[in-house]
Amino acid sequence: MKKHLYHRKPVDELTFTDDGMFQAVMRDPDLCAELVERLLNIKVSRIEYPELEKTIAPFFSSKGVRLDVYIKDSDKVIDVEMQSREPVALPQRTRYYQSMIDADSFAKGQDYSELKASYIVFICKSDPFRDANGKRPGLPRYTLTTKCQEIAGLNFDDKIMKVIYNASGYEKEKDARVRDFLHFVYTNDPKEDDFSVRLTQRVEMLKQNEQFREVYAAMDLREMDIRREALAEGRIQGAMEGAINAAVVAVRDFNIAPQLAAQKMNAPLDKVMEKLGMPYKADVVSGGGVLH
Repeated sequence: MKKHLYHRKPVDELTFTDDGMFQAVMRDPDLCAELVERLLNIKVSRIEYPELEKTIAPFFSSKGVRLDVYIKDSDKVIDVEMQSREPVALPQRTRYYQSMIDADSFAKGQDYSELKASYIVFICKSDPFRDANGKRPGLPRYTLTTKCQEIAGLNFDDKIMKVIYNASGYEKEKDARVRDFLHFVYTNDPKEDDFSVRLTQRVEMLKQNEQFREVYAAMDLREMDIRREALAEGRIQGAMEGAINAAVVAVRDFNIAPQLAAQKMNAPLDKVMEKLGMPYKADVVSGGGVLH
């Protein structure tokens, strides 16, 4: 049998950077505030309790986004994303996240000047950028703000900042506290850093927490990540065969229901069931077959 590239970890193997664990650790408001203050070098006056996997879909026809950790302070909104794998379309993704955050936080009747400062932070294990020659710059952090191309010193202060961290470049980071944290993200070794040690302790505590174990077992996976990763399995196949393989991967590796996986991958359910070795009867129920 072909070995799949992506497997969801058992609870006991989870680390701080894994999906589900990162969000759960950030449920601790003190740890969450300390992480934000360390990475952005700003003071967080208060935290409206972090919302894990917050979904923002302000309009019926719009594509919603799910944010790892969504924090509202008195004068700022902060989204923190953990990326164990290289994120796809990162510039466009942060652009869309920003638009949804503004739509979510801007109340009807407010003046534009009342928009809060916005920070989007991506913590990546590897360098997500390439220069004009296709090489990885290898910087530990990339701070992106809006500036005028014609006048170098003119800062277009729209109160938007995007900070992308590359944990693999931790050795080049000058700020010792940030360097220690990036080292932890990259190696899962807290060393002597007090903050990283406390994060590790929180991870180990959550692994033994029955409520967390139940939530993790039932946790919904990001639909687009599932689709992209599953499609990678069948990319070298023909279009239909690739869709079938992608649906099979979604079922086997991500515990997605076969009907939903077939629908999302635009694959015939009977073929997906056949490849899974599961019984299928072509009864017409809501336009599709049923399982037996």
